[in-house]
Amino acid sequence: MAAPAAKLTPTQNSLLLHNRNHLVKPTSTNLPIATATTKPRPISISIKCAATATSPTPTAQPQDLEERVFNFAAGPATLPAHVIKKAQAELYNWGGSGMSVMEMSHRGKEFLSIIQKAEADLRALLNIPENYEVLFLQGGATTQFAAIPLNLVEPEDTVDYLVTGSWGDKAFKEAQKYSKPKVVWSGKAEKYTKIPSFDGLEQSPDAKYLHICGNETIHGVEFKDYPVARNGILVADMSSNFCSKPVDVSKFGLIYAGAQKNVGPSGVTIVIVRKDLVGNAQGITPVMLDYKIHAENKSLYNTPPCFGIYMCGLVFDDLLAQGGLEEVEKKNKKKADLLYNAIDASGGFYRCPVEKSVRSLMNVPFTLEKSDLEAEFIKEAAKEKMVQLKGHRSVGGMRASIYNAMPLAGVEKLVAFMKDFQAKHA
Repeated sequence: MAAPAAKLTPTQNSLLLHNRNHLVKPTSTNLPIATATTKPRPISISIKCAATATSPTPTAQPQDLEERVFNFAAGPATLPAHVIKKAQAELYNWGGSGMSVMEMSHRGKEFLSIIQKAEADLRALLNIPENYEVLFLQGGATTQFAAIPLNLVEPEDTVDYLVTGSWGDKAFKEAQKYSKPKVVWSGKAEKYTKIPSFDGLEQSPDAKYLHICGNETIHGVEFKDYPVARNGILVADMSSNFCSKPVDVSKFGLIYAGAQKNVGPSGVTIVIVRKDLVGNAQGITPVMLDYKIHAENKSLYNTPPCFGIYMCGLVFDDLLAQGGLEEVEKKNKKKADLLYNAIDASGGFYRCPVEKSVRSLMNVPFTLEKSDLEAEFIKEAAKEKMVQLKGHRSVGGMRASIYNAMPLAGVEKLVAFMKDFQAKHA
C-alpha cells in the first residue's frame, strides 16, 4: 500500500492571501488530472504486483484556493477544475459502460455518442451553419499550415497571408511548399504590435484565399474584427482564442484551432470548413491531411484522440451551461481589463507594447521599465504560486495567458503582486 500523501503547506502569500476572504473560490482553476483523493470504482478482478510496494506516493491535490497554483502558461493551458473532476468521476466507468474513454473502441456506440455530442455542442456554441463540416483531427494547428493549401488550392495558385505575428509568419513559410503565397501586410518591422487598416489592404486580385491568425499567442495581438477576402474565402488560425468569444463562422471559409488553449488537452485540432471547399485536395495531399476523407468518415478515418475529444466535449457542455460565448467573453474582458489597467496605471513601471485597440484578451505581454528586475519578478511570483509568467524566448519580458479557465481570482492575485512589487522597487 502506498504511503499517505504528505500534508500540503498553505501558501504564504504576503498580498491577497493576508485577507483570504477577498478571494472567492472560483469555478475553474489549475488542477492536475491525477489526484490522491480520487478512488477508482471497484472491479471484480484483483491483480497484485510486486512493484506495488515501491509505487511512488501519489501527489496530493490542493483543496483550498490559497494552496493552488495559478498557471499563466500560453499552452498547454489549464482546464476548469469542475470539468476535470467530472472526467475523474467517469475515468473508470464512463456512462455505466464499465470502460474508460481511453480504452473503448472509437467505432463503438459509446464513443460515437461522445464525439457526436461534442460536435453538436460546438455547433450550438458557435452557431455553425449546416454547410460547414466540423472535423476533429490530430497533428496540432501547425499541421494545418500545410493541410490548408494542399486542400484548397493548386501548387501554382496565389494565396494571401496577413502576418501579424510569429504564427502567421510560420503559416506563410509552410504554404510556400504547396502554393504561391504572398504577404499582403506584415507587422514584423514594428515588432508585431498592431493590425493594419483593412481599407488599405492590397490583396492579390487572383488570390484563392486570405489567411490570418486571429490571436497571436506570442505577441498578444488579436483581431477584433475581420477583413473580407477578395474571393470570399477567409482562413483563420484561432488556436489561442477559440471559444473565448462569439464568432460569425459564415464570414470564414475555414477556421482551425489547436484545442490546448481553451477547450481541451493537447492532441486535438478542430477544423471548421465550408463544404464546398472539401474535396479539392491536391493530388499529392497525404491521406491524413485530406479533409474529404475525414469528413466522409466523421473524423473516424483512423483512431482519433478519443480522450482529448471527450474532454473537449465536457468543456463545450460547460461553456453552454455558462450561458454561451457571449457570457464567456464578458468574463474574459473583465479579467483582461483588470490586468491591462494595472499595467497602464503603473506610470511606466510596466509596459505593454501592443496597440490598445488590438490587445489580446488571452495573452498579455508586458515588460518592466527596469529590465534587470524581470528575472526577480518571475522568481518572486513563482514563490507566490503564480507560474509560467516568463515571456516567449523570442521576445523576452513577461506574458500572462489568461484563457477561459483562468479564474478572476488568479488575475486579481497577479495584479496585487504587481503593485506590491512596484512599491518595493520603484
